[in-house]
Amino acid sequence: MNAPATRAVKTAKTAKAEAELAEVLRPGQSIELLKELHILTREGRLNQDSRRKLKQVYHLFQFIEQLLRELPGGGAEATLADHGAGKSYLGFIIYDLFFRSRQGGHVYGIETRSELVEKSRALARQLGFDRMSFLNLTVAQSAQASELPERIDVVTALHACDTATDDAIAFGLAKRARCMVLVPCCQAEVAACLRETKALALSRTPLAELWRHPLHTREIGSQLTNVLRCLYLEANGYSVTVTELVGWEHSMKNELILARHTGQRKAGAAARLGELLSQFGLDALGETRFRLP
Repeated sequence: MNAPATRAVKTAKTAKAEAELAEVLRPGQSIELLKELHILTREGRLNQDSRRKLKQVYHLFQFIEQLLRELPGGGAEATLADHGAGKSYLGFIIYDLFFRSRQGGHVYGIETRSELVEKSRALARQLGFDRMSFLNLTVAQSAQASELPERIDVVTALHACDTATDDAIAFGLAKRARCMVLVPCCQAEVAACLRETKALALSRTPLAELWRHPLHTREIGSQLTNVLRCLYLEANGYSVTVTELVGWEHSMKNELILARHTGQRKAGAAARLGELLSQFGLDALGETRFRLP
């Protein structure tokens, strides 16, 4: 193939790649950010893996964007805390797609690994995302941290492991969050409690057969944990929707809990929460994890 023909082929490939990218990306989205997050290649191209990542992020963002738009002023002055932020993919994408074009609002990334916090701070400076803050704290510590405002509008916790999801809920309650977006992961605490009381439970009720085998203990513990969390949120004045994160097929942990504050505490939810804790021998958690006012 001669030189002009080779250039023509390269030009056609480049045009095709740019057209594909334009179809996928949102208007005005930062190409530099997507490169830094390794969602795009250094050449600004999409590959199959990056398409999957982008699909996942967009799917979650659409839920969060709807919640933000429901806030006073369409979310123009909203505060959002992202717990277990990791590399802050979610926080950066939310800022870029929602907050960057607005004059107000703030995104807080909360993460225990100091090296990830420093990298996120550096990237925010590089991109001029000046209404983003990254805090090297546990979820539990963040509720008392002076770096955070007294009220947070939206709380997110994506795959916050085990009790970190419960800490995020406690944070949301302490900060009078208007909305919470939770994707629980590795729910081990309740399963451990079920194992401890298994012998007594088997002698009391045939329902204990549901968690007699170790595999079932883990599965029932995971399911029960999220049911208790939903009842706890309802008892504290939130309406709750549970759905799936479509597009996260690579992960079994794809349950999405969306909670909106209504201010209407449900007495029935509180009663059922107490009954379930008693039925499963988890009364101790009613004094710690699921304590009601």
